[in-house]
Amino acid sequence: MLRHVGPTTATVWVETDAPCDVRIRVDGGAVHAARTFTVHGHHYAVCEIDGLPTGAVLPYEVFLGEDRVWPEPDNSLPPSVLRTLCPQAPTRLLYGSCRAPTGDTPEGLVRYGPDMLRASARRLAREGFDSADENLVLLLIGDQVYADEVQEPMRAFLRRVRRTDSGDDASGDDAPEDEVVRYDEYAELYRQAWSDPQVRWLLSTVPTLMVFDDHDIRDDWNTSAAWRRGMDERPWWRTRVTSGLGAYWVYQHVGNLSPDARAEDPLWAAVRDHRERGADAGDTLDSFAWRAHEEPSSYRWSHRHDVGGVRILVADTRCNRALGEGDPSDGSRSILGSEGHDWLDENLTGGPEHIVVASTVPVLLPPPVHHLEAWNEAVCGGAWGAAARGPAERLRQALDLEHWGAFQYSFHRLADALLDVARGGRGPAPATVLLLSGDVHFSYLARARARAGGGTTSRVTQLVSSALCNQLPPNFRRAAALSASWPFHLAGLVMTRLAGVRRSPLSWRLAGRPHFGNTIGEVAFDGREAEARWYHCPQGGGEALPEVHRRARV
Repeated sequence: MLRHVGPTTATVWVETDAPCDVRIRVDGGAVHAARTFTVHGHHYAVCEIDGLPTGAVLPYEVFLGEDRVWPEPDNSLPPSVLRTLCPQAPTRLLYGSCRAPTGDTPEGLVRYGPDMLRASARRLAREGFDSADENLVLLLIGDQVYADEVQEPMRAFLRRVRRTDSGDDASGDDAPEDEVVRYDEYAELYRQAWSDPQVRWLLSTVPTLMVFDDHDIRDDWNTSAAWRRGMDERPWWRTRVTSGLGAYWVYQHVGNLSPDARAEDPLWAAVRDHRERGADAGDTLDSFAWRAHEEPSSYRWSHRHDVGGVRILVADTRCNRALGEGDPSDGSRSILGSEGHDWLDENLTGGPEHIVVASTVPVLLPPPVHHLEAWNEAVCGGAWGAAARGPAERLRQALDLEHWGAFQYSFHRLADALLDVARGGRGPAPATVLLLSGDVHFSYLARARARAGGGTTSRVTQLVSSALCNQLPPNFRRAAALSASWPFHLAGLVMTRLAGVRRSPLSWRLAGRPHFGNTIGEVAFDGREAEARWYHCPQGGGEALPEVHRRARV
C-alpha cells in the first residue's frame, strides 16, 4: 500500500508471509530496501523512499529478496505509481467510510450495495495515472473493517481457528463466535478487506490516510462511561481492544506518519529494536495498546497533513474520548479529550487556502438529530433529575446518540474555533473550512453560518459521504429520513430548551435531501475554489463505473 507521501518522499507498506528484505525499485532505477518486522508471527515492512522529484508520478516494483512480487505478472490494471506532492498543484481528495467487503457478489449487492472502493479503482484506472498536474489523496475515515459484523468468509475462518482437533472450543475466554477478538483474527480481517484485486491496486497507487471509527474495534466504542463499564465486564474485551488497537497501529496508523514523525514515535523505535534483534514485537505492541486504551493521553492518534494549499487535520474522535458523567459543560465528557482539543486548537489556524477537519462522526448532523443528542446528554448529566439518568443512558446506547451533538463541551469548543478561523482571528482566513465525515450511512451537505456576531470570511461546510459499501436497509432509511424532518426539528428545539442546553454558536441546514445509498465523496481544490462531488453506481454490478450523483461549490 502507498501511504504517506511528501514533496520528495513516499512510504510503501508491505505485508509478507515470512521474514525477508523488501526492496522497492522506482522507475526502473534506484532501489530502496527495508527489513520486515514481526508482530505475533505476522511480518511487515515500512519502506521509506526519499530523494524523489517533487510532483512526480513514478512507477515502482516490489521485490522480496530477488523475486519481483508486484505488479503481478497477469495484472491488467495500470502500473502502480508513487505520486509525490507538488505545493503549487491543485488538490483532489477522495473520502469515505464504512466498508463491508463483498466483492460485488449478487448477494452482496442486494444487502450492502455496490462497493465504491472497487468502483473508484475502475474509474481511476480508466482516467489514467500518467499526469502529475494534481495532488491526489484518499482519506478512509472510519470502519475500514468491521470487527463485530463479519462476512461469511471471516466467520468460516473464525470457526476453523477456534476449534481444536477434538471439536472443543479453543477460544478460552468465551469470545463471541461471530466477532474478531485476537490479533491473528484481525490480521485475517484486514487481509480479506484489502486483498480484492481492484482494491489492492487502488491502495498501491493512491496515497492513503486512515483513521479508525467504532467498528474497527466494536460498535459504539467509547459511547459513554456506562458502555465502557459494561464492556470491561466481558472476559474477552481486554484481548479484543488490545488486539484491535495493536492491529490498527500496524495496518493503518504507522503508514499515516511522515518519515520524521515515525522516527519520533516511541513505539516505532521499539519495533525497530525488536527487528534488529530478530524478535517478535507482539508483547510490546500489546502493552502499548492496552496503555493507549487505559490512558488515552499516552498516545496521539490524530495527524496533520499539508497537501498543496490544503491543510488536512485528521482527528481521533474515538480512543481519546473523556467519558465523565458530571456536568456536560465542564469538559469531563469530551469527544476529543483535553489533549485532542489542544492538538486541534494548535493546528486549526489561518494561512492555508483551505482547511479540512476529518472527523469520522459528523460535527453537523441534521439539526433534529443534533438536538436529540444534546438533550440526551443533558439528561444523562442530571438535567431532569437522578431518576431520568438511567433511562437516558439506555436511550443513548440504543439509538447511538454519541456524535458531536452528544458532547456539547466539544461541540461548542470546536464551533468557536471554526468561527475564529473563518473570521481571520487565527491568521489569514482560508477560503473554506470543510468538515469531512462518514459514519451515518447516508450522504449530505450542510452549510453553516455564525448565529451571532457578524459573518465569516470563510465558507464553513459539512460534507458527509457514507457508506462505501454498507447501505442502510429500507426501514432504517425511512427512520433516518423521518428523524431529519421539520416536526422533529421543532420537537428537538423544545426538548433542548427544557433541558437547559446552550444554543449553538453555529446555525446550519442541509442543502437538499440526504442521499441513501453507497457513495464516495470527492473534493477538488483549485486556488481558492472548491467543488464537492458524490459518486455512486446506480446500475450496480462488479464492473459498473461510478457516476456523479451530485456536485456543489463549497
